[in-house]
Amino acid sequence: MSKIIHKTESAPAPVGPYSQAVEINNVIYCSGQIALDAASGQLVEGNVQVQTKKVMDNIGAVLESCGLSYRHIVKTMIFVKDMNDFGSVNEVYAQYFQEAPPARSCVEAARLPKDVSVEIEVIAHREA
Repeated sequence: MSKIIHKTESAPAPVGPYSQAVEINNVIYCSGQIALDAASGQLVEGNVQVQTKKVMDNIGAVLESCGLSYRHIVKTMIFVKDMNDFGSVNEVYAQYFQEAPPARSCVEAARLPKDVSVEIEVIAHREA
């Protein structure tokens, strides 16, 4: 059983000592993504919906680097700064899962990296 580290320049570089994604036994554990622009490393300006779209696009870039897509996601974990944004996040999130959405959790966090409004991490499976 070997651990594979996945990295792509199409998604933001980690802001700490972690990998964008780690794969073991065909399961890909993607680190939480925030609304950072991959090219500049700067936060994307905008409301929680703008941030959520950027987060989901960053997740897509990491998955693509692994040869996967959103349909391979089996579990997501959403962290929001304010649970009042739950509906707004859902509006954007739902666009990425038209059918058979993954299992999911959502929690309010007191503070997220770089003081963003939303962070999302995913687990994907090659054979999903």
